[in-house]
Amino acid sequence: MTREWLLTDAPQTRRQARLGALYQGWLTFRANRLAVLGLVILVLLLLIAAFAPWISPQNPFAQDLADRLKPPSAQHWLGTDALGRDILSRLIHGSRVTLFIVGTVALIAPVIGLFIGTVAGFAGGWVDQVLMRVTDIFLAFPKLILALAFVAALGPSIANAVLALAVTSWPAYARLARAETLTIRNADYIAAARLQGAGPLRLLIGHIWPLCVSSLIVRVALDMAGIILSAAGLGFLGLGAQPPTPEWGAMISDGRTYILDFWWVAAMPGMAIFVVSLAFNFLGDGLRDVLDPKGGRE
Repeated sequence: MTREWLLTDAPQTRRQARLGALYQGWLTFRANRLAVLGLVILVLLLLIAAFAPWISPQNPFAQDLADRLKPPSAQHWLGTDALGRDILSRLIHGSRVTLFIVGTVALIAPVIGLFIGTVAGFAGGWVDQVLMRVTDIFLAFPKLILALAFVAALGPSIANAVLALAVTSWPAYARLARAETLTIRNADYIAAARLQGAGPLRLLIGHIWPLCVSSLIVRVALDMAGIILSAAGLGFLGLGAQPPTPEWGAMISDGRTYILDFWWVAAMPGMAIFVVSLAFNFLGDGLRDVLDPKGGRE
């Protein structure tokens, strides 16, 4: 009965319609098994990061030179690094750094891009030209190179790495939001709201932004893998998290010297980056099927 109530073609209340839409979206998402796998991996990552101090087998900062560069064993499941630190424990605590960077960038960059893109598309004229030319300037440079320049100017730290990635990531969202705005700014319901006395700010916030959010969510989920790789690249170059903070890119950098003889030092954090990036891509595909069916698979 509950399923029939949710899937009815004639909902009796607004609450029933919303719950039915959510349930239908979940059914579409669940049909994509890879998307479900990506969601499960990311939920596990969130749980690992949340309970890192309790599930970490050892202190991630404790050094033991007598156990340096030990291969995976019962005592150290993923081996130890050049300072004898347990790699598994450092990966577990490093998930917090990765999620902090990814989450903060995912909150800042789309908001900036949404605001600039919708204002440019809705206003048009010289406002559109100025904002889009600024966007084109940012897009003219490779994202990682531009982020390197920002971090080099501001100084190496996690906060500066997040700021650099956010500043270099917003242009793609601005272009997407502008394209969405151009397709809906002359719609009948926008004209009706304008005739009812709605001002430009109310039209943007109440009518245009909600229609752009779904596309931005899909783009953010698909871009998370790139953000993780960019953050790892900054850490690899020593411009992100500073020692002894466990960060996956920095861990790969520490292990590159020993990669031929002690492969696990660099391979384990590399595998973690690969799995999480793949999970975000799977999740993004599933969200695209739900939120943007016109742009889904043929």
